[in-house]
Amino acid sequence: MTSNSYDVYTNPLISRYASSEMKYVFSDKKKFSTWRKLWLELAKAQKICGLPVTDQQIAEIESHIDDLNIEVADQYEKKTRHDVMAHILALSEQCPAAKPIIHLGATSAYVGDNTDLIQMRDALEIIRAELVSAIRNIKDFALKYREMPTLGFTHFQPAQLTTVGKRACLWLQDLIIDYYDLVHLLSTFRFRGVKGTTGTQASFLSLFDGDHEKVKKLDRMVSEAFGFSNAFRITGQTYTRKIDARVAAFLSGVCQSLTKMSNDIRLLAHLKEIEEPFESTQVGSSAMPYKRNPMRSERIASLARFVISLESSPAITVATQWFERTLDDSANKRLSIPQMFLGTDAVLRIAINVTSGLVVYPAVISKRIQEELPFIASENILMEAVKKGGDRQQLHEEIRKLAQEAGRRVKEEGDTNQLLNMISESRVFDLDKTVLSNLIDPKLYIGRAPEQVDDFIKNEVNPLLEKETACSAISVELKV
Repeated sequence: MTSNSYDVYTNPLISRYASSEMKYVFSDKKKFSTWRKLWLELAKAQKICGLPVTDQQIAEIESHIDDLNIEVADQYEKKTRHDVMAHILALSEQCPAAKPIIHLGATSAYVGDNTDLIQMRDALEIIRAELVSAIRNIKDFALKYREMPTLGFTHFQPAQLTTVGKRACLWLQDLIIDYYDLVHLLSTFRFRGVKGTTGTQASFLSLFDGDHEKVKKLDRMVSEAFGFSNAFRITGQTYTRKIDARVAAFLSGVCQSLTKMSNDIRLLAHLKEIEEPFESTQVGSSAMPYKRNPMRSERIASLARFVISLESSPAITVATQWFERTLDDSANKRLSIPQMFLGTDAVLRIAINVTSGLVVYPAVISKRIQEELPFIASENILMEAVKKGGDRQQLHEEIRKLAQEAGRRVKEEGDTNQLLNMISESRVFDLDKTVLSNLIDPKLYIGRAPEQVDDFIKNEVNPLLEKETACSAISVELKV
């Protein structure tokens, strides 16, 4: 029977969710061409440092960087049970003159680990651009709605008012923390470099007849060729797996932030206050045509949960490595690191799509405020009555009783909030409906929320975006 793509499991991160840019970073083409670039740059540096490597050998390798004979390598791997050795043999078939110097003095981790670091660095730059784009979208939304009062919730119970824009700044603040985590991660990111079998550089020291300076120069030259200003001074056979754990923690952090945002949007959609974009031909439910399910926000939460759950794998790996290295990291890394990147890439792209078109319903927001504001305004009403000569303790007891009764009617009888009418009719209070109406202007209860939005964006968001002018806005059209 002939197999086709419908006969085997397909990873939905690849087929449905992740960007083409992120998929390429972790592709076989990127991986194996990078291996060849590493062998090329090693040969170039070795020639400059005095080893008998010829221009012909260098040119031969260079001409086959992207001319990958992966099928040949696969056949060699069946025999050798060693992926790096298989690709050395495959490249040697294409480069007979260079065959004697390919991988000279190196260990498998030279190509494997350095390629992992290159892939992670390149993937982090993709994440950086997406994160900046999401931050820019939310900033615009926060400014647009900086003054619009909305009911605040603690424990998902009505609390004091805030503004729609101030709430968006809570999402924004988490992503800015993630951004600076990324900046620090990238600024301290290092190359494994040229370290040899157990990290001692013994093979290279032998090649250069004990010349330590040439070994150091070789390490530096290869690292700089791949855009790394620094290489680890100390490694075992591999770079420390703490790097993978740090990267995983960052990716998990981004997904934690976006899950919180997506959950808020889902709850607000239930309240009919804010909705994610909903296209004219989109189907919310196969059974209930009227539904507008927050499917994109749910997808953010779903994919983010997957990424967050993977964070433990790199952490356990670094904790369980033995001495200079054990190979129980390899199979795990091949799964956990790429999938965390692909998942985070997908989550960010969905978030960019959602935040570029959030829909706000001011009338619903205002209606909910009016239902709760009489309770929230009770302290101001109390103070106003005291200023008119009332007894604070007597007034407090009266408003407590009235609020309890108004609440009971709302919950048990489905009545609207009658607290203001009850206060205006109370003999204890000397406040008419006009005075009471003036005391329940929502803008009296939002505190410094608009000013906090302005201050936050001016002093924290804008300086970040000014540093990232090279990150152009990303427009995302979702596949599903």
